[in-house]
Amino acid sequence: MPIRLLRAPLTWVAVAVLAVGTAAALYWFQPWKLVTDTEVHEELVAVPSTVSAPPSPSAAPASTPAGPVVLAGGEFVSHEHDTRGTARIVRTADGRHRLELVGLDTSNGPDLQVWLTDQPVRTGPSGWRVFDDGRHVALGPLKGNRGDQAYAIPADTDLTGLTSVSIWCRRFAVSFGAAALADAG
Repeated sequence: MPIRLLRAPLTWVAVAVLAVGTAAALYWFQPWKLVTDTEVHEELVAVPSTVSAPPSPSAAPASTPAGPVVLAGGEFVSHEHDTRGTARIVRTADGRHRLELVGLDTSNGPDLQVWLTDQPVRTGPSGWRVFDDGRHVALGPLKGNRGDQAYAIPADTDLTGLTSVSIWCRRFAVSFGAAALADAG
């Protein structure tokens, strides 16, 4: 009797549907990424620490420093997945801007993106899904879920009002972690 069941066309249709469904689920969720890490060690801009000396009466008015400068930065908070590290916006010596993720440590996942956003960073589940609600600038796919990495900010980007960074999972519309950017000056 079991041999006849395997020969039935309905059984083969069910097996084919199950196989296609399993393949689609594996592609969509990519569960292996939860147990694999991609480590990145890009060179970050060396920003000199500035120690303020009291201005002398004959000192010239302050001007924009010629070297690289950290404009804003903040620590990551966890959202959907545990996330640690620092985000900072740096103006390089040639005047370009870049976002640097320093010591990032988060989970790997499908379709992770790095976004500059205008949304406030909130802790807990209420902060997980807000970053696509307002203005955001996608800087590209997350290069790795661990380590130091840098992303060029397009020259025509108006940084005014962009107050946070999110590691955004575009596939599931959720933030893995985010950092509020406070002015460094």
